Amino acid sequence: MRQGIGRRAALVLAATPLLHPGLARAAWPERPVRLIVPFAPGGNADLVARTVAPTLSERLGQPVVVENRAGAGGSVAATAIARTRWDGATLMVGSNGPLAINPVIQPGLGYDPVRDFLPVGLILRTPLALTVHRAQPARDLAALIAEGRAAPGRLAFGTAGNASTGHLALEMFNAVTGAGITHAPYAGGGALVADLVSGTLAGACVEISTVLPLARDGAVRVLAITAARRAAAAPDTPTTAEARLPGFTAASFIGIVAPAGAPAEAMTALQRALTGAIGLPAVRERLEASGSAMAAPEEATPGGFAAFLQREAAWTRAAAERARLRPG
Repeated sequence: MRQGIGRRAALVLAATPLLHPGLARAAWPERPVRLIVPFAPGGNADLVARTVAPTLSERLGQPVVVENRAGAGGSVAATAIARTRWDGATLMVGSNGPLAINPVIQPGLGYDPVRDFLPVGLILRTPLALTVHRAQPARDLAALIAEGRAAPGRLAFGTAGNASTGHLALEMFNAVTGAGITHAPYAGGGALVADLVSGTLAGACVEISTVLPLARDGAVRVLAITAARRAAAAPDTPTTAEARLPGFTAASFIGIVAPAGAPAEAMTALQRALTGAIGLPAVRERLEASGSAMAAPEEATPGGFAAFLQREAAWTRAAAERARLRPG
């Protein structure tokens, strides 16, 4: 018998992800898995996907490849995946836009988030940050509101796109305060960074994970986060609650969903891999360092995520009505 292994076999073994110690190889997946991010690179959803993908790959025993497919606040990717249904190799990062907001304010969607997707688990929530370029005069929300009221429409704030959480929150902010800030939609949170840093945009309403590095470098100034409590990663940044805007809270959520038709064994493997991935201290620390709050253990399950999505859809309908956003 020839000792060792052949060159071709060695290459195959080298290209195969190592299973996490103690995990047996599951029947699914049988080939590399695509994790579709329905937004442009550089935003919160992209950051989370690229943080958890390597560990998912280890635990599933197949490469998990992150792909960005932006458009229409996440609806382009969601529609395409819903139409193909379960193909054994495609998952989607589920977030507010495609799963909660778009069904409320975009008529004639090509998919139904309840019918066409199966929740795997929630990963985290990330509060939004009302942020201004460093050259802007406002040092707090009161000053921003006064400036906006003095010249309605002059200040332009970027968001991750039409029907994004930032868009909804910005419209709510205008409705509550009369600030009159103009909405400037982009193809994702990362896509607006260059214009925000250059001063082309007066400010932005995006996830704190997108702007926190910029604030630490002094390029922008975060006036407040849309939360009831301060973020551990930004303890000096006040909240909208502290700015006497009670009840004005908003957060982007990130989870994973599978297309309808995914078999039970695949859903079980996915949920176990996801729970293991987000339970790792290194993964949690990296995500929490961006200003996010990890999901509770029960929310990281299919049933818990499904219940969460029902509550989020109800909140979105109420928020859209308050912000006077109508389908169209």
